[in-house]
Amino acid sequence: MSEILDDRDRRLGGFVARPRLDDYATGYREHFAIRREAGIAEVRMHTGGGPAVFSRGLLNAWGQVLRDVGADRDNEVLIITGTGGQWIGGFDPRSFAEPVSDWPADVLYEQYSDGVKPLERLAFDVDIPVIGVLNGPGPRQELALMCDITLCADDTVIGDGNFAAGSVPGDGMHLVLRELLGAKRAAYLAYTGERIDAETALRWGLVNEVLPRDRLMARAREIATAVAATPRAARRLTRAVVRRSWQRRIVEDLREAYAHQLLAAAGR
Repeated sequence: MSEILDDRDRRLGGFVARPRLDDYATGYREHFAIRREAGIAEVRMHTGGGPAVFSRGLLNAWGQVLRDVGADRDNEVLIITGTGGQWIGGFDPRSFAEPVSDWPADVLYEQYSDGVKPLERLAFDVDIPVIGVLNGPGPRQELALMCDITLCADDTVIGDGNFAAGSVPGDGMHLVLRELLGAKRAAYLAYTGERIDAETALRWGLVNEVLPRDRLMARAREIATAVAATPRAARRLTRAVVRRSWQRRIVEDLREAYAHQLLAAAGR
């Protein structure tokens, strides 16, 4: 189908070239291993080939890679996952060594922009079905949980550690938990810092399937292949329908909540 659209662009003229896999796979290779087969794109975050280490650079990269993947017409289904046995394997101390209270206003704004873009891009810029593969424990699980379908390794634990760390739960995890679990459970997890195991996450509706880690990607690809076999317009318009609740939640809550988190951090 992309060939038909490309031919249309050439005949009519004036269309700007879309992102191409070879370009953005190379451009984001420091943070992501990106591949595609039969229209199924996979974005696997990593640091040095191992589990990803969360940094301000990775946060910035997520917002940009989702924009480019979403704009590539050759992508028909997207799978996002981490590397090895952890969704994220820790935090880069260099990114967070300087107190937020010492950041100039322009740096604070860039952090604010980078902080909201990943969820906004996923909700508004990715028009294809998305499967999240939560390959293990780790912080910042909101992207995987916000996908249309989420598969989960059987040793994964899920929680919101912001308040327990002295921060405001405004970076997206609380938003996702509130949308999926309701206000009462999300508030309890935020205040107590309690984490739930994979089976509880399945029972509560946070994830769709719990599997041994070595079966996760095979199952994700099986689902993606079945989804990709459906008519293109129906597939993309179904994505438009199922993401509407996320779009409303993002518009109503994300930017204000993240501003609260940065305000509290800057006041320390």
